[in-house]
Amino acid sequence: MTFEYAPAPESRSVVDIAPSYGLFIDGEFAEAADGKVFKTVSPSTEEVLSEIAQAGEADVDRAVKAARKAFEKWSALPGAERAKYLFRIARIIQERSRELAVLETLDNGKPIRETRDADLPLVAAHFFYYAGWADKLGHAGFGPNPAPLGVAGQVIPWNFPLLMLAWKIAPALATGNTVVLKPAETTPLSALFFADICRQAGLPKGVVNILPGYGDAGAALTAHPDVNKVAFTGSTAVGKAIARQVAGTDKKVTLELGGKGANIVFDDAPVDQAVEGIVTGIFFNQGQVCCAGSRLLVQESVADEVLDALKRRLTTLRLGDPLDKNTDIGAINSAEQLARIKALADTGEAEGAERWSAPCELPDSGYWFAPTLFTNVTQAHTIARDEIFGPVLSVLTFRTPEEAVAKANNTQYGLSAGIWTEKGSRILSVANKLRAGVVWANTFNKFDPTSPFGGYKESGHGREGGRHGLEAYLAPSSPEGTR
Repeated sequence: MTFEYAPAPESRSVVDIAPSYGLFIDGEFAEAADGKVFKTVSPSTEEVLSEIAQAGEADVDRAVKAARKAFEKWSALPGAERAKYLFRIARIIQERSRELAVLETLDNGKPIRETRDADLPLVAAHFFYYAGWADKLGHAGFGPNPAPLGVAGQVIPWNFPLLMLAWKIAPALATGNTVVLKPAETTPLSALFFADICRQAGLPKGVVNILPGYGDAGAALTAHPDVNKVAFTGSTAVGKAIARQVAGTDKKVTLELGGKGANIVFDDAPVDQAVEGIVTGIFFNQGQVCCAGSRLLVQESVADEVLDALKRRLTTLRLGDPLDKNTDIGAINSAEQLARIKALADTGEAEGAERWSAPCELPDSGYWFAPTLFTNVTQAHTIARDEIFGPVLSVLTFRTPEEAVAKANNTQYGLSAGIWTEKGSRILSVANKLRAGVVWANTFNKFDPTSPFGGYKESGHGREGGRHGLEAYLAPSSPEGTR
């Protein structure tokens, strides 16, 4: 006998979305210089949520000038005073977390359980953490008097809109920099609500500026001659373009790019626990995670057992309304992303991999893709090489730890990996040989503001989070430095 889950929807009434929003420049909301606007839609229903001002080159210049002007006073504040603003922002985020979680789910499509239980607690935690560093920068290991760089131009993606904002803005402000941030065009709302939080916290005008827009606005921001630091999270192709753009300048750059993470399951791994980790690794946020465990490497002797258990587990995942607290799999973020996922999955089939999708009914409106895995995959398959950025898992097998390491490292990426085994010595041995910035042991997709995050090879350059995340926003020690 099976039990049906009754709907348990989170109320939309906790968030009040205005019909339109402007750009946030120098502490005020304003129209774009050329009057352009775009619409942001809810991926689960395709309803228009709001009309947003679209930043252009003139708006970028205006925002950078506002940030430059604000930098003089902001950087001169004692670290303990800057910390007060960060603490205040963190507390307001906690107070408004339910509202922000619903907003993020509406604009992004991910389940409310994820925005409520993962995203928002981490957003507040990053501001709390970096608030603690603001008056201790001389003890961070970057010299006795590290100085801020100036204006940080930051471009963030749509998969974790508010969390990526926190990753970028919190360390920038703690170190005395000012910020111009461009959110993704499909998910601008939580960044605009954050602008309101900055005003609520009494943050001085111009310290944080928010410019919703398309790629041209991001390119204008990263190219602006008065931007001292560029921080980008997104696709490897755009990251390469930014690297070429800033080459030859004195801008500091951090790039957090794509990934094709390997989740390695050894024959002594606890199967049920590993299956939960596999599901978290690839189906959290519909697989739209740069560090997703999108390649499952399972030891040959237990491959059938693990696959059977995994398929059973996937049949229990609930796909549907992201605002329902019972939902496991939400909507894909956009029609464009859904088309890419479908095309790559079709390529996997065409190249001979065996496709299996969890039986589930897809809603009539919105952008949806059933949790899918591919077996009979080789390292030559496109789906084993290219980042799909969707709920699609490629399954490969191995016989020895050496083969597992070789297959895991056989990728142009190097962002994340997971190891499942009961042997601590094997965890340490294998982890040391994996060329991945983050290696999880008997877990996956766990984040903490105290821990650095970043990749090797085409997964990016630099680290965000932890003490390491301060370095990219600081100039080497000077005799004067900042207080």
